[in-house]
Amino acid sequence: MLHDRIIGGRHTAIENLSKGIPKHLRDQVKDAVEELTKEGFLIRRRTEYGLQVSLNPNLLAEIDRITET
Repeated sequence: MLHDRIIGGRHTAIENLSKGIPKHLRDQVKDAVEELTKEGFLIRRRTEYGLQVSLNPNLLAEIDRITET
């Protein structure tokens, strides 16, 4: 999401986050989305076409720091 700049007003469907992930690990992606939302790294957005998520723009510095390691 960071690479694709899915931040703030730009969002994507949760289902798109598990693309390219082996099927047996896709439940872990959903769990990770829940955890990252609780921690404030992801923002949920309800749209007329489903639930969408984006990175929290207020935590970009922290996200950059975490992803560099």
